[in-house]
Amino acid sequence: MDGQAWYLRTSKLALALAIIHSKPADKSSREYTEHLARTVSGQESKWRAKVKALEAEVLQLRQKQLLSRICSGSFESGEEILPTLSAQEPRSSENTSTLLEDSGCVLSNDQRTEPSEMTEHSGESCISTPFPPLSIVNRPCAPLEKPLSSHMQFLQRLLGLKTLTESESLKTDLSHFENASSTVSDSVFQLLDGLITFYREPKLPCSSFWIEAVDTLARLIGDCNLSNHILKKCSKKLEEFEKTLLQVILSNNHINRFQVQHYVSQSLVTLGSCSLLRRSIISLLLSEVNSFADDLGTINQVQASYDVTRYENIFSVFCVLEQLLQKETEEGNASKMGHEDQEIKKFLQKHDETILQLSDAFPLFTFYLWRLGTLLNSVETGTVENNSLP
Repeated sequence: MDGQAWYLRTSKLALALAIIHSKPADKSSREYTEHLARTVSGQESKWRAKVKALEAEVLQLRQKQLLSRICSGSFESGEEILPTLSAQEPRSSENTSTLLEDSGCVLSNDQRTEPSEMTEHSGESCISTPFPPLSIVNRPCAPLEKPLSSHMQFLQRLLGLKTLTESESLKTDLSHFENASSTVSDSVFQLLDGLITFYREPKLPCSSFWIEAVDTLARLIGDCNLSNHILKKCSKKLEEFEKTLLQVILSNNHINRFQVQHYVSQSLVTLGSCSLLRRSIISLLLSEVNSFADDLGTINQVQASYDVTRYENIFSVFCVLEQLLQKETEEGNASKMGHEDQEIKKFLQKHDETILQLSDAFPLFTFYLWRLGTLLNSVETGTVENNSLP
């Protein structure tokens, strides 16, 4: 017996003897052991909650520090970005403040700084005037949104700074700040965690917070100076999020599910607006289409019944695929897709055979298969037409 095993065995024996000697007279050793285990478990849960809260607070402080230090560095290099930062709007039609108001999370009046006031004090230290605190005011807010809104504010302000400091790459800025890339990737990881939790059981009406969160995520990963830091830590989480969105579309069997289907489908399209994510999403969706076509082929041969709900839901997948393929061509990336993707290769190889096999029993499904094949071939040649599915 080695030293480690001997130590573990001795410790267990000592613990057992201590429990036996200290147990109350009205309890057996087993009952007292179970009582101690429950007590320790309860204390452990409390400590876990405290640790989680402290970790969240530390991350929030790191976010504030990073924004302030980047801002300070811009002033040192002669760039006065603060007067224009408050006017900076995200890519969507609503600005950050409006979007946060829609989700019930807004900045208080004393946290906002007018552009004229910022101009007057542009020579002062950035630490004293820069960004409103990342805390949330006490306004009605969905429970899941509340802990995530600070991450959203941080990431959107980081994107705003990136836009306003084009003369000096943010990649270079981040390299000067200790743990900067970790702060960004940790914030994205937390945001992804919240998105996955929400989309597993989306509740209608969905607030604009979640729409903007997906859009912010796509913009961050689409930024070449930030994507490497994010993907290094969050690639598995991103894959989980993509699969979550797909499963929500496919598995929803509620009678009035089509509003949710549309909402989740648009979230997938928004995520696919990032070219770095688009091809993985296309491959994931095509994998489901290929699998379902195989299942229908087997069902057609044995004349068995099939899952009507899954059949109806697959058409939402077709619609998302079309929009992503059109986006791929619009950005001039068609030549980079090619036949090397295994799911595209499998789909095109079996395309004609599948249509002939299923056209009589499933005419609508085969029509969409035919159209998708046309789009994929068009993407290959870069001649896709911008017309939508009927």
